[in-house]
Amino acid sequence: MSQGLPPEPVPAEDLRTTEVDLGGLVSVLATHLYSTPLVALRELVQNAHDSHTRRLLEDPDGDHRPLIRVRGDAARRTVGIEDTGAGLTEPEIHAYLATVGTGYTRMLRELTGNQELIGAFGLGFLSAFSVADEVVVTTTSHREPGLGHRYRSRGGEQYLVEPVPARSQPGTVVELTLKAEHAHLADEDALRAVLGRYCVLLPIPVFVGDDDEPVNAVEVPWRQHPEGDPHEARMRFATAFGRRFEPLTAFPVNPVEGGTDAIGLLWVQDGGTYGSSDNRDLAVYLRGMLLAEDARDLLPGWAGFIGGVVESSRLTPTASREDLQRDEHYRALRQTLTDAIVDGLYETARLRPATWRRILTRHGQDLLGAALCDERLFTLLADDVPVPTSQGDLTAGALRAAGGGAVHVALGSGGGFEEMLYRAMQVPIARGDRYAVLPFLRRYARLRGCRLVELGSEHGDRAMFRDPERPLPAEEAAWLAGALADPGEQLVPARFDPPGLPLVLVPDREAERKARIEDDRADARIPSAALRLARAFTARTDGEVRARLYLNLSCPAVQDLLAAYRAGHTGSATAAGLLRSLKVIMAAAGPAGTSGSSGGDLTAALSGVGTAVSALTAAVPAGLPDVPDTPGALSEEA
Repeated sequence: MSQGLPPEPVPAEDLRTTEVDLGGLVSVLATHLYSTPLVALRELVQNAHDSHTRRLLEDPDGDHRPLIRVRGDAARRTVGIEDTGAGLTEPEIHAYLATVGTGYTRMLRELTGNQELIGAFGLGFLSAFSVADEVVVTTTSHREPGLGHRYRSRGGEQYLVEPVPARSQPGTVVELTLKAEHAHLADEDALRAVLGRYCVLLPIPVFVGDDDEPVNAVEVPWRQHPEGDPHEARMRFATAFGRRFEPLTAFPVNPVEGGTDAIGLLWVQDGGTYGSSDNRDLAVYLRGMLLAEDARDLLPGWAGFIGGVVESSRLTPTASREDLQRDEHYRALRQTLTDAIVDGLYETARLRPATWRRILTRHGQDLLGAALCDERLFTLLADDVPVPTSQGDLTAGALRAAGGGAVHVALGSGGGFEEMLYRAMQVPIARGDRYAVLPFLRRYARLRGCRLVELGSEHGDRAMFRDPERPLPAEEAAWLAGALADPGEQLVPARFDPPGLPLVLVPDREAERKARIEDDRADARIPSAALRLARAFTARTDGEVRARLYLNLSCPAVQDLLAAYRAGHTGSATAAGLLRSLKVIMAAAGPAGTSGSSGGDLTAALSGVGTAVSALTAAVPAGLPDVPDTPGALSEEA
């Protein structure tokens, strides 16, 4: 047949009917459609809810007191779900209860437009067979209050319907004889815990056993108008609903005209987070019944510290009713939740400063990343969010003030001479290797128009280490490089503070990154797309200079060394060896892999110190006074 042409008509006598293996279909739907046996309880309670809604629609003036009661009998291994709803006639049992994919609820919603009805696919009752060996349904319809019927089935493939005495009032009891592996569901304490979460937003009271208090007797702050501070009511609900963490503050989710009908509550969790940790916790209810226990993807990826509950009538569930279809309503809700978080954080910062400080302390690392994802959050957080530094957590403003108008950030993890330099300068240095710190400070510097000094990069180091007033003669520079620098280190004469520090070895972090990326094993550790981007970033450095050895020409000891060399003093080589050993020793004091040098021999360096001291003391003639320890002593003797 040519592409694009309509199919040729097929004679009716050639058409065949698709055969359905009902047993196999029931097995697949009942056993594999749902991820947890607890869904069976949810589906059956949901059916009971819809039965009440149906009765109110069909008999609005009738004497109807809706309730649902769930009983467990551990000895008999049974669970019963009883309602005082519409009940079923015998034809309805055959048409809806025993027909896969056909649901009276869906038809009624389409006819009436009622959005309180939950069911949609005609599959919920089938979930009972995922946990039960036998299902018995005893029902009396409000249309035929004098008649009762009992449905009985083992496995769902075959069933029996028989007449029984009518119930004292219309309604239905579904009794499950549980499979051995699901016997724990008959424990009424377990039922209270499960149903208390599934049914917390149902408008119909749900009781367990002989309890007088329904499991869903919870004040829902967006449905009621409680007396007193509405924030306190939100906090009570968040505290009762939160599973893992205490809430620090809570803020509302409201419907958006032309967007979503979702309403509910979000809260900031008092759970430790760092960088990429993800403690997002969102439950979604559809018409009052829990639909998605873990709908974290509705929250923005940077909100790893947010928990919440929302309900909606517009979201579309999957067939198992355990997840949501990613349609326009889903996307609209994602945007609404993002806006609600941003608005809630602004409200907290403005109205509850003590809570805001606690949030900043608890979730500073996550908020650094969040600020980079949303312009509104960056405006809120730029001057408040803490940044990890060599002197503890400080705000970017405090970093700027302590740095004399400049913000200093180390590209590596510090250690060795770098760390000593920072302490000696008494300037806090931001930890650029921590999550989101470097891009946040780059953006902050642009926003505030201040200078950003990135230590460990050639450009940043030039801002720290000033050029000497006069360049060293080539011969002296060559001698110092040979005496002090190891392979891979570039000697750079400079002037820097404090003057008592003779030299500092600063790794080239870009070269370090290039070396890691070009490692043969990197291909196995880094995704190919990320690897290509990283290699493009490091292509500007050849990687030959792994560290720069800045020699402080403002240091009296260095001045003495140069004076001795110029005068031909025999101790100049010994003194240079002493400085070289000092470099190796101080580099070794830092964390492994942070010195950036070619890896000096610490044992040899320690031995070199002893050799230098012996040589210098041997040079003092017997009977002469000790060499003064004041600067310039060596050059005066020379």
